[in-house]
Amino acid sequence: MKPLFFSMAYQMCCGLAVALALTACTDDIDDHYESATSVGGTLWNAISSNPELSYFARVAQACGYDRILNGDQTFTVFAPVNTTFTAAEADELISSYNQQSTSGVRSNDNTVVRRFVQNHIALYRHTVSSLTDCTIKMINDKYATLTDSHLNGNAFSMKNSPCDNGLLFTLVKKMEYIPNVLECLDMEENLDSVFHFLSSHNVYEFDESQSVPGEIIDGMTHYLDSVTVLTNDLLSIYGLINSEDSTYWMVAPTNAEWNRLVEEYTPYFNYADNVSRRDSLSYTNTRLAIIGGGFFSRTNNPDVAFADSAVSTQALSALVRKQQGITDNYYIYQHPFDEGGVFYGTTDIPCSNGHVLKAERSQISKYETFLQTITVEAENNQYQDTLINAVSPMTVTQVTSNNEFYGHVSGNSYVEVIPTTPSARVAVGFKVPNLLSGVKYDIYAVFAPATAADPQAVEEAGKPFRVLSRIRQANQDGIITEPPFRYAKSVDGTKVDEVLLQSGVRLTTCSWGLPNPTVRLELQSNTDGATLRIDRIIFRPVE
Repeated sequence: MKPLFFSMAYQMCCGLAVALALTACTDDIDDHYESATSVGGTLWNAISSNPELSYFARVAQACGYDRILNGDQTFTVFAPVNTTFTAAEADELISSYNQQSTSGVRSNDNTVVRRFVQNHIALYRHTVSSLTDCTIKMINDKYATLTDSHLNGNAFSMKNSPCDNGLLFTLVKKMEYIPNVLECLDMEENLDSVFHFLSSHNVYEFDESQSVPGEIIDGMTHYLDSVTVLTNDLLSIYGLINSEDSTYWMVAPTNAEWNRLVEEYTPYFNYADNVSRRDSLSYTNTRLAIIGGGFFSRTNNPDVAFADSAVSTQALSALVRKQQGITDNYYIYQHPFDEGGVFYGTTDIPCSNGHVLKAERSQISKYETFLQTITVEAENNQYQDTLINAVSPMTVTQVTSNNEFYGHVSGNSYVEVIPTTPSARVAVGFKVPNLLSGVKYDIYAVFAPATAADPQAVEEAGKPFRVLSRIRQANQDGIITEPPFRYAKSVDGTKVDEVLLQSGVRLTTCSWGLPNPTVRLELQSNTDGATLRIDRIIFRPVE
């Protein structure tokens, strides 16, 4: 993975290149430019009075763009002529626009406005000459290549016709609309399950910076023009696949595969009945489990590295994994293009800002994504719970670099649970987060020897002792169960000992994403006066 500064620099360079390209294509006409005869009046006057553009004019007027193109704002319009854009096509677009408008779709979200009308209009004047070869941005945010004779390969039948508020070009045929990754999910057959889930998180928010303020009445600003912008909390986390300024690949399961995975994954997200919004959590997290590992930013996946391993947007960076001592590479997939790889067998659909990889059968394993081994570092007080017959708080002990166990204890630190009296049997509990319901877990505790802190404590390290354990979890009613301590296990005090406490434990309810974990692992010494030196707790799925 490239360092963060490289990604930022790369994006800045790309943005500068686009800005320069756009600047080079706009505004002033110099000696090199060919200027058509002015038709006089506004763009709308030029379009509506041209019989070759009557079908385009009908659609533009139906969508309210007669008013916009008759105003003061400056545009360049690339209008398709009637010979290739037919009356039947115009009627179909107008009917679709009216149907969406009646059902409450906002104008800028109306597919006819975005995919047709705005796809033929750009802000500012973009005059062409024999020297023109650049990129311009249409008002639907799509980028298009402009030359002296073509726009995205579509030939001009008229160019550089000046109007009071812009320039008019005519195209031999209409502009093809190239969807971005999010739009492709909507437009491509059998991918609408993914699209409807993602778009269900669309929210319009007031944007003060783009709105026009008016009077202040009773201490509150009243706006002459209130602008709202579309936001989506999922896309802001997983990937801006709706942005034309980003490049993403996305693995998207077909509807049939989506339904199969929903049925398989739903039992993993069974929350207790007293969990707030439990049904919504179950619904959302089940579906995020299906697609959450399928977003790939090309900024973080350059071509050479991509062939070897694909790093999804949910993967921890190499630096974070190193700092936290994490060895599991979740959301990172080796040899993605090879047989069995996450991209293998998918159908590649090019988009304006990347690719959709349509998957009849998803190769993204749950064991590489959400169905994880959960580890709790014992010294992390966020997860420390009960403490019985022991000195409070627990003592955190560091393993020094000259100790033989340095590098063998996770994070080179552990906790000591010290009995309050020589005859006391200590007990300690830890909260374990992000566990799934219906999954079998093998449960381990890793113990450090006394000599990890004091190399002279050989005698104490050699004393055998045993530990008991129990799992306290929330049942379906949300009540924490109280089973007895059992499953006595021996601990080897002369080494860092990973002890299997219980195997095949299936949890009733899920705690994935909850701020307060509903599962507690509790350990109890079976030996009078024994100190427990606990490095970490591990829950490993064994399905």
